Amino acid sequence: MTVHERLVGPGPKRILSLDGGGIRGALSLGFVERVETILRKRHGNPDLRLCEYFDLIGGTSTGAIIAAALAVGMDAAEIRKCYFELGGKIFSSRRSIFRWVFARYQRRPFITALQDVFGDDKLGDDAVKTGLCIFAKRADTRSTWTLMNNPDWKFYHYNKDVPLWEAIRASTAAPTFFIPEKLYVGDQFGAFVDGAVSMVNNPALNLLLIALLKGYGFNWQRGEDNLLLVSIGTGYAIRQQKIENILRNTFLRWAVEIPKMLLEDANWHNQTLLQYLSKSPTSVVIDSAIGDLRDELPGPEPFLSYLRYDVSLDTETMLGYGVDKKIADMGYRLYKMDRAENRYALADVGAAAANHLVVEDHFPPAFDLPQ
Repeated sequence: MTVHERLVGPGPKRILSLDGGGIRGALSLGFVERVETILRKRHGNPDLRLCEYFDLIGGTSTGAIIAAALAVGMDAAEIRKCYFELGGKIFSSRRSIFRWVFARYQRRPFITALQDVFGDDKLGDDAVKTGLCIFAKRADTRSTWTLMNNPDWKFYHYNKDVPLWEAIRASTAAPTFFIPEKLYVGDQFGAFVDGAVSMVNNPALNLLLIALLKGYGFNWQRGEDNLLLVSIGTGYAIRQQKIENILRNTFLRWAVEIPKMLLEDANWHNQTLLQYLSKSPTSVVIDSAIGDLRDELPGPEPFLSYLRYDVSLDTETMLGYGVDKKIADMGYRLYKMDRAENRYALADVGAAAANHLVVEDHFPPAFDLPQ
């Protein structure tokens, strides 16, 4: 079955969404592997790949790397091995002090590492075995771009010949960490930066809109038994700072803190809407005013089945999931996006949290693959 036949064929549809977060993508791989294990057991197939189950896989930044790897048929163990190697190369190539003003890390080792994994495969090639969506921010036009392989999308002819490594590089070109990626799409060049510089660092809500809105060419049917969306985070941190320190923030300090605040707000806004549209078994308390929205819907029936998996990187939470105390005590230090040396500890946190949070009963039988 071709990708196009999967996308337009009848039956329920399944979406996997993967957040950005730099090296913290190592944490999300624990959830990916747990989901893979559950689905393999459910279907009695120890070799099942997530590209066979999910009809659309999408990601931003580090999530784009994992999404593309899953879409070309790699399993979680293969991706983990590649990811550990990638992380070591990407964040170990600091630029000289004279060029650090443009970006902290060199671009070339990153590109070489991506090419080693994805070769010459393009977004529209048969090597991509399911729907794939990569988000990037086009900085020269201030627009959020969707790069995807749906042949029924009106911009497919501009996307299909984009090499996977180049689409990923565009989505991962985080300002201050890497210089922008100059990408030729169809009949024009653009300067692209990390998709996280938008509302889609958590791309789950956008993937739902892509599935439903006519302009994207999917036109999938909404409904609790028709559409499953699984969203995986990269770990989050809740830190309350001292008021005195906030009042003394300098201009440069605000320049660092404001983007973080906007990213966090976009993520929680995303989760608020998706929990409101579903009766999710993984609902979390959004805030003290609205709670977890589990008993609220905008209409008579849920728009979709929605699962969200993520973990707070505070010591107490991690210890509660059985994370080794030495790792749990790292706390907020695990939140740093470019600390490649954290990738193994983050993977342990993700695996431990996934064993507690990802439950077989979360996956409705309506979405099982035909036998």
